Amino acid sequence: MFSDVFIRRPILATVCSLVIILAGAMCIPILPIARYPALAPPSVSVLSIYTGANAQAVESAVTTPLEQVINGVEGMIYMQSSSTNSGVSTINVYFDIGRDPDLAAVDVQNRVNQALGRLPADVRTNGVTVTKNTSGFLGGLGFFSKDNRYTAQFMSNYLDLFVRDAIKRVPGVGNVIIFGERKYAMRLWLDPVRLAARSLTAGDVVSALREQNLQVAAGALGDAPAPDKQMYTLSVRALGRLTEPSQFENVVVKAGPDAALVRVRDIGRVELGAETYSANLRFGGLEAAGMGIQLLPSANALEVFQGVMREMTRLEKNFPPGLEWRLAFDNVGVVRESIKEVLVTLVEAIILVILVMFLFLQNWRTTLIPAITIPVSLVGTFAFVKLFNFSINTLTLFGIVLATGIVVDDAIVVIENIERHMREEKKSAHLAAIDAMREVFGAVVVIGLVLVAVFVPVAFFPGTTGRLYQQFSLTIAFAVVLSVFNAVTFTPALAAVLLEKQSHTHGRFFSGVNRAIEAGTKGYVGLLHRALGLRPLMLGLFALGLLGTWWLFKTVPSAFVPDEDEGYFITVVQAPAGASLGYTTDICKKSEEILFKDPDIAAAFSVAGFSFSGAAPNNGLIFTRLKGYDERKGKSHSLAAVLGRVRGPMMSIPGA
Repeated sequence: MFSDVFIRRPILATVCSLVIILAGAMCIPILPIARYPALAPPSVSVLSIYTGANAQAVESAVTTPLEQVINGVEGMIYMQSSSTNSGVSTINVYFDIGRDPDLAAVDVQNRVNQALGRLPADVRTNGVTVTKNTSGFLGGLGFFSKDNRYTAQFMSNYLDLFVRDAIKRVPGVGNVIIFGERKYAMRLWLDPVRLAARSLTAGDVVSALREQNLQVAAGALGDAPAPDKQMYTLSVRALGRLTEPSQFENVVVKAGPDAALVRVRDIGRVELGAETYSANLRFGGLEAAGMGIQLLPSANALEVFQGVMREMTRLEKNFPPGLEWRLAFDNVGVVRESIKEVLVTLVEAIILVILVMFLFLQNWRTTLIPAITIPVSLVGTFAFVKLFNFSINTLTLFGIVLATGIVVDDAIVVIENIERHMREEKKSAHLAAIDAMREVFGAVVVIGLVLVAVFVPVAFFPGTTGRLYQQFSLTIAFAVVLSVFNAVTFTPALAAVLLEKQSHTHGRFFSGVNRAIEAGTKGYVGLLHRALGLRPLMLGLFALGLLGTWWLFKTVPSAFVPDEDEGYFITVVQAPAGASLGYTTDICKKSEEILFKDPDIAAAFSVAGFSFSGAAPNNGLIFTRLKGYDERKGKSHSLAAVLGRVRGPMMSIPGA
C-alpha cells in the first residue's frame, strides 16, 4: 500500500512536506504581484513622423502604406491608426492573447521594412519606430517649481538628461515616457517677403542646411603612406554639426551677383527652442513636466514602485534649487489595498477553519494534524503558480482563501477513520493508521479528483473570461492535489505518531456541544421524514427556488469585474475639431479649478495635446489622484462619490 511506506517512515513523510513548503516559500518573493491577471492582448506600436505635414498628407503618404503591409501579420486581431496635423502617424497592432510580444514585434518590423521604399524621404530620415507596448502605467510623476522659475522646456530637458535613465535602471521598469517632451532644437523663422525678394524658397534653405550642417571625417596630415622624413601625424578636426544660433545665422543659402552672399540671417532669424510644442503640462495649477512609468509584465508592482520612490529620493538631492516632484497618480495603492484585504481574509479563514475543526474533533492532537495540512497545501501551491507563469493577484489569492476550507477535508476523513479504528477496535495508533488508509485511500483520491474536475474546466473557457479565471481555478486545483498527497502520506504518518490509544473524556463545554449536535441531527432527521411525506409541496418549493434564482440572475446588474475605488481617475478632454492647443489648455485650467474645490482630491496632472486616441491639439487628459484610503472613510468620500460631485460641473464647462 502506498501510504504504508510513509506510515512506517514518518521522517520521509515530513521531508516531503517540508520540500513542498520550501518550494512554495522560495517562489513567493520572485512572483510578480498585480491586481488582476494579464488580460490585455499584446500590442505593437508603429510610430512615424512626417515633419510639417498635415493629417491628410500623413494619412495618405505614411499611414495607409504601412497599414497595407502590416495587415494580415500572423496572430493579428485588429489594428488602430491615428494621423495628426502635427505630422505624427501612430499604428497600434493588437494580437491574440497567447501571442509572444517579442515575436509579434519582429513580424511587424519585417512588414514595415517592406514599405520603407514607398515612404517620403523625411519619414525615412526620422525613422519608423516599432516597439512592443508594455502594460499600463505603474504611475506618473509631476515636476514643477512653485515660483515658476523654470520653464517646461528646461524641466523636460533635465528629466531627459538626469532622471529618465536612472528610473529606467530600476529593476522591473519597462519604459519611462516624458509627457509632452520638449527637446532642445534650433528653430529657423523665415520671412516670406525677404525670401521672395531674393528668389528663394524654404526648400532652398533646407537644402543649404543639409549641405553645411554636416558631420564629416576630415582625415589626417602626415598619415601613411608618407615620406620617410615625415615626423608627425596630425588629425584634422573640422567644424561639423552647428551648435550655436550665430553659426546657423551664418549659413550661406545663395551666392548672388558680384559675389554677394545671402545668409540665413538675411532672410529670417534663428533661436534655440524646443523641437515641438505639441503639448502643455500642468501639475497643481503650475506649469510642469511629467513622466509616466510603465511596468514589465513579469515585474512585482509593489517592489518596482518602492524602487522608483527610493531612486527619486536619491535623485532629488541633486535637483536644481526650487525644482520639486510629487506623485501624480499610481496604480499601486489599489493593488496594495486589495492584496492586504485578501491576506486579512485568508488569516481569518485559517483561524475559523481551525476553530471549527477543534469544535467538532474536540482534541488538540486530532486538530493539529489537519491544521498542518493547511500551510503545506497553500504555501506549496505557489510553486505551481510560478511553474505556470501566473502572478500573485486578487484572483489567485481568492483561490487560496477558498481552498483553505477544502484542503482539510481529506485529512479529516483520514483522521476520523483512524480514530474509529482506535476507539471501536482498540488498536494502536500505528496499526489503526495502516488499516484505516487501506479502507479510505481510494475514497480520498476520488474526492480530490472530483474537486479537480470541478475547477479545471473553468481554465479552458475561451476569450478574456477564461484568461481571467484560469489562474483562480487552477490555483484551487493545485491546492487540492497537494492536500490529497498530504492526506495519504503526511496525515497518517503524523496520526500514527501523535494519536494515543485511549480516548479522552470530554469536558462540560464539549459535552454541551455534542448534545447540541445530536439534537440538531435528530431535528433534521425528523424534518426530513416530514418532507418525504409532502413531496409535491417540496417539489413546488424547489421549482419556486429555481424561478427565484432565474429572476435574480436577470435582475441583478452584471459587470466584468466589480467597481472598486482605485484612488485616482482619468478625465478625457475633447475640444472642438480644429481647436488650438491654447484653447484646450484653457479648458484644462477650468477643469482643475473644479477639481481642486473637492476636499478628497490630492493632486491633478493635466496634459493638453495628448490623449489615448493620439496626439492632437484638441485632445487632453487629466490624471486626478485622491487622498489616501485612510483619509477617506465612508461612502461620501469614495471614488464614486467624488465622481458624482465633479461630473456635473465639469460637463457644464462651455466649449468642451
